[in-house]
Amino acid sequence: MADTINVDNEGDDLHSQMEEVEALSSIYGDEWCVIDEVSRIFCIKISNDTGENKLTACLQILLPPDYPSKAPPIYQINAAWLRGSERVRLANSLEDLYVEHMGESILYMWVEKMREFLLEKAQDSATVEQSEKVTLTAEEDADDQDVPDFARLTLSAEEAQHFLEHANGEEVPPIKHGSCITDRRSTFQPHLAPVVAPRQVKVVLEKLYDNKKIASATHNIYAYRIYCEDKNSFLQDCEDDGETAAGGRLLHLLQILDVRNVLVVVSRWYGGILLGPDRFKHINNCARSILVEEGYAASSDDVAKSAGKAKRLKGKKTK
Repeated sequence: MADTINVDNEGDDLHSQMEEVEALSSIYGDEWCVIDEVSRIFCIKISNDTGENKLTACLQILLPPDYPSKAPPIYQINAAWLRGSERVRLANSLEDLYVEHMGESILYMWVEKMREFLLEKAQDSATVEQSEKVTLTAEEDADDQDVPDFARLTLSAEEAQHFLEHANGEEVPPIKHGSCITDRRSTFQPHLAPVVAPRQVKVVLEKLYDNKKIASATHNIYAYRIYCEDKNSFLQDCEDDGETAAGGRLLHLLQILDVRNVLVVVSRWYGGILLGPDRFKHINNCARSILVEEGYAASSDDVAKSAGKAKRLKGKKTK
């Protein structure tokens, strides 16, 4: 009897999913996209519909067999501009909506909640820009008589870049970029920089985000370890950037390899196909590869040779 009820529930869920997808396709038209109908993977492009300060995000959704009766949709938000606390705030609002309407079809409410978030974000940006313009105008009026002739002040591109990098009194550490790994249209690329203070981590990240390609990555996962000699301890932290648990796994790798005074960033450009646990394997393989290339960790061959040498020495002592 229990099996029959379970099958009926699955049939009801599938019917609900089909009705919901059909409705969303009708409502959103070209913004709604079917990535894999068999696997129940869909994507919708959401924007705030404003002329200026237009923001766009893509909500990718995988519908599990027991949605909506028992399980929530599995989702991923793709938006290069959405980071840190703002990404967490949006994710929390979607999850709160699911809890509030558990057992119901939730996707339409999620899409409109994201649209509200984008509109609010755009309005906040417009307010800040207007405030900056008013402040700037006031300052220009006050200093009008003392304005120098900037047309006579010219910098070469190299000098301008040098000035920007030193404007905050912090030189950008050298950044290395590793080889890409591509799997099912997702691409992973590692970046590495030596760091000895948290402020250098911020400087390196800002420098990386100046690169449009890196800034457009779906996720920029990072971890760093800094050794504090005076305290004989490590200062370390990590960031998932929306790829749940990836930052912690990356930091764990740095701990296992016992590397120090280094920041590793792995950029992932999502290709539309879910990779499951393989994504963590690629992130760690990328990170390990660049750590070996830059001399922070030993290669697998070197570790094997060292182990073999240690065994031979032990054997000689026994004899």
